[in-house]
Amino acid sequence: MREISPRTDICADDYVRMLPAELRQGVEEIRRQKREGTRALPSAMLIDRSETMTRPMRGKLIDAVAMLVDENYAGRAEMCWQFAGLLNLALLHLKFPARPVVGTAIYYDAKGDEAWRWGHAWVRVGDEVIDGNVDCLAENPLVPKVVRVAPYWGPIRGVPDDRRLRGDHGTALPSDVDLDDIWWPDLRQWIDREMVG
Repeated sequence: MREISPRTDICADDYVRMLPAELRQGVEEIRRQKREGTRALPSAMLIDRSETMTRPMRGKLIDAVAMLVDENYAGRAEMCWQFAGLLNLALLHLKFPARPVVGTAIYYDAKGDEAWRWGHAWVRVGDEVIDGNVDCLAENPLVPKVVRVAPYWGPIRGVPDDRRLRGDHGTALPSDVDLDDIWWPDLRQWIDREMVG
């Protein structure tokens, strides 16, 4: 199992050993799921209203992105920028007019009250939005447990009522060495083999 450390000077195991016990316990549960092949994938909960590609292709693509980004030592619950960046590269490679969006996501509880707000990233393809890395938010210890949102891929006007996505015009995704040097080469090969070839 390949695992990406958040620091280049120490391996993931050493980094995890430095975490407080309650965080280390969550990471160990994620690692167990990875070893057993039981990690949840976004296609299982995807609210899919898209006309981009076919439904099976959309599911395969967001799952492939998720599996790579999930190589982060703590899974992908804090990896929305990398998820959006990688998905954007994939869609551009497939000749879709995609662009990543950086901004603020506001999540609402079942009563419609604001439950959580944070910096987030998603992808736009024409009039569609892909908010694909939200099924795992419960694994992030910062996110309140009342935040339960499913990934969404469809028209921007159809974004579910449990969230608001507000883009920051002119803000770009920061560069990411893991995305550029590890995940994108692997995903590009997968796309060429599974979706193009």
